[in-house]
Amino acid sequence: QPQLVESGGGLVQPGGSLRLSCTGSLFILDYYAIAWFRRTPGKEREEVTCINSYGNRTRYVHSVKGRFTISRDSVKNTVYLQMNSLEPEDTGVYSCGKSRYGQRLCEDAQFVTWGQGTSVTVAP
Repeated sequence: QPQLVESGGGLVQPGGSLRLSCTGSLFILDYYAIAWFRRTPGKEREEVTCINSYGNRTRYVHSVKGRFTISRDSVKNTVYLQMNSLEPEDTGVYSCGKSRYGQRLCEDAQFVTWGQGTSVTVAP
């Protein structure tokens, strides 16, 4: 029953922006590190970014540094991924995952994902 639900994907031109949302259903995200992943056919899944449970430390894959920002809103029980200056290479299905209970830091986390993800396509 508890799950994560992604939303906010779409089709955007290079240089454009999107904001993705990851919302928890039937559990509180404050206890967990949350990560965004993306996958493209023919490629292995890649961790894009992670935010710890405290919201005070993040990490990003090198290719998105300076363009993407992860943040969290405990009131809305949601983690966001703001994506700016999008490039065709950012195309993929984006999913969010949470750490297991007690794993509050990204460095300690094993992630669980079970949503459909949200599709991002960056093309002229």
